[in-house]
Amino acid sequence: MLQTDTPPSSLDIYLVGFHPLKKEPLHQLEAHHFCDQVNEDFLQCALYDGNTDDAKLTGIEYIISEKLFEQLPEEEKQYWHPHNGEILSGQLVAPNLPVAAEHELMKSKVNSYGKTWHTWGTAHGESSDTSLPLGEPSLAWSFNRYGEANPGLIEERDQRMGINTEERRRARQDLVPLAKPQMGVDALKGEFPGPTQPIPSVEAKPSY
Repeated sequence: MLQTDTPPSSLDIYLVGFHPLKKEPLHQLEAHHFCDQVNEDFLQCALYDGNTDDAKLTGIEYIISEKLFEQLPEEEKQYWHPHNGEILSGQLVAPNLPVAAEHELMKSKVNSYGKTWHTWGTAHGESSDTSLPLGEPSLAWSFNRYGEANPGLIEERDQRMGINTEERRRARQDLVPLAKPQMGVDALKGEFPGPTQPIPSVEAKPSY
């Protein structure tokens, strides 16, 4: 008897970005998102630590529009990170898409929010066994200022995947006027050791 393959086959949007853990911002993960656009306002993603046959399933992310976010209870909003910093900085990318198609995809996600739980790669200490998903699931967040990413994190991804983050940032400047202030932009402000700089037009609403 053949089993259905419908759910995994619907994960036809591929995104790559970075997640600091909200409670431990210096613990940062490269996240490969394989996503299903359920409807105009809702995207659901399986997260992996790479895009090879041996990649580990490390978590999940749900992405919702500003409209849905505003309908959430105030207590719930604390779990959802803003996306404008990832998009306008060029850090969030959709590999292998034509330039115009990637641009339209990013435009559709301006002002959106993500709720991300990582279940693998969250354990700490030299004795941590990375061959299994040990440790508690961790809520992840987003980078909202330049200089928050650990040194080399973005550059290593770019070199390995043939991506130019700066080039993508420049190509997205026409999206800047669409960006609205978002909640959660300042949630990790001051939690990083080095100097940081604002990402233009990434502005904070009152924090939750």
